[in-house]
Amino acid sequence: MISRAFAAAGLALCGLSAAACGSAAGSTEAAVATRPRTAEGAATPAAAAPHSRPAAKPAEKPLAGKVVVIDPGHNSGNYRHPEIVNKKVNVLTQWKACDTTGTATNDGYAEAAFTWDVAQRMAKALRAEGATVKLTRGGDSGVGPCITERAAIGNKAHADAAVSIHADGAAAGARGFHVIMPKKIGGPVDPVVGDSKRLGRILRDAYHEGTGMPYSTYIGRQALDYRSDLGGLNLSTVPKVFIETGNMRNATDAAKIKSSAFRQRVATSLADGLREYLTG
Repeated sequence: MISRAFAAAGLALCGLSAAACGSAAGSTEAAVATRPRTAEGAATPAAAAPHSRPAAKPAEKPLAGKVVVIDPGHNSGNYRHPEIVNKKVNVLTQWKACDTTGTATNDGYAEAAFTWDVAQRMAKALRAEGATVKLTRGGDSGVGPCITERAAIGNKAHADAAVSIHADGAAAGARGFHVIMPKKIGGPVDPVVGDSKRLGRILRDAYHEGTGMPYSTYIGRQALDYRSDLGGLNLSTVPKVFIETGNMRNATDAAKIKSSAFRQRVATSLADGLREYLTG
């Protein structure tokens, strides 16, 4: 009886102080033991957290991780600096002028202004789909850069695709668009000639469908032309093409080119073609 009394007293002391009966682990076990128990002796589970759905994962944009370089042809300040644009540069197959002033419609709408506007619209559309977009010039009031530098910008960016935007200045009776692709020249462009050809065909089809502009009546075959004299292509180590979007000296083509709505169709069509190339 006496020994039982001492044991009971010890248990009472433990109830007053967990530290008096051992470690903190013992206190945790004691806390668990005090949970209400079910009829079968198991501890009642803690109250479940309110049900919540996992946060929706944002949809990945189709061009995420892709790099596109857009080269808006010429620059509206080129004509003020002949000492710069007329300087000869090596394009491997020949020496050519650093750049040119470009052409214009008969009433003075400059090719450089047109290409800059289209490039801005394209960049906006491509960035909205997740692409990293780099332009070869930062505005339309300066000079250059030289054709060699334009190629270097695409190379340095390790672009997945590059496109140079132009409009032609052919005879007034000629109309339509064409895409220019590189040839093998025994130079840096050779490894990407095949990919450039694929890019060019896709852009041709997208542009024709999206704008309704006819194939060129005066150059190339089915709106495709191959050249080895363009520094922007010869020096490119990434898939690259030029597109002459229409003839600015033809009244029908010029009327379209001067239309803001048409320029938006140009940009959308080319962005569609680039998306197809980059995701196909």
